[in-house]
Amino acid sequence: MLPSGDGLGMMASPGMQIFGFALALLGILGATLATLLPNWKVSADVGSNIIQAITQMQGLWMDCTWYSTGVFSCTLKYSVLALPAYLQTARTTMVLSCVMAALGLCLASLGLKCTRWGGGLRSKQHSAMASGACFLLSGLLCLVPACWFTDEVIKSFLDSNVPPNNKYEPGGALYVAFVAAGFLLAGGSIFCASCPGKRHGGGGPRDLILLPPDKMLFQQQQQLLQQQQHQEQLQHQYCSLSPMDNKTGYSLQDYV
Repeated sequence: MLPSGDGLGMMASPGMQIFGFALALLGILGATLATLLPNWKVSADVGSNIIQAITQMQGLWMDCTWYSTGVFSCTLKYSVLALPAYLQTARTTMVLSCVMAALGLCLASLGLKCTRWGGGLRSKQHSAMASGACFLLSGLLCLVPACWFTDEVIKSFLDSNVPPNNKYEPGGALYVAFVAAGFLLAGGSIFCASCPGKRHGGGGPRDLILLPPDKMLFQQQQQLLQQQQHQEQLQHQYCSLSPMDNKTGYSLQDYV
């Protein structure tokens, strides 16, 4: 059955929900890619560079070096306690961002109006709201480490005490993280627009189930048939009670 009234008027349209789902899907792919990429910061071309190594890159999990001979070598960061605070925080928050985004996708698949699973419209609204909250939280968890990491890289680059050969600039993974955070925040905002509004009039069912058109038509016909049967029963009861009312009524001939 289709909802009527203002109670469900705040729910986003199916097209907007699909658009938000696509944005969130791109966001989780970008967040996962940014988490795994080793180029969160790359060596800057300032001063005299090392002849052997062309580019040095540092990521959340490994440090990589690209040599002039074409050799690409990476070293994993095994010690967690030896890492700076901003790098430890970036690791944790990026992993949590991917987990929250994956949970949001599962809830969003239940909250989509174009799907037949997920329960009634009210249940779908609640699922869409929960998925939107997961996407927003995931976007924030992806945005905070990207901003903090960028700030640390820029401060280190502007520090005059740091040698030119040790200066780094933001790498491509940071830009991917910023874009992914934007996608997740946009997708979460669209799903949060499915927030149910206030119901006016107090009538109507609270949990209407989405049905295909043929079942909707059949259900409407059944309702009309039940209403007609109910009216016929009322008319039959009224007609059967009228003669008895006339017999039990008072007449002047009974007293003559």
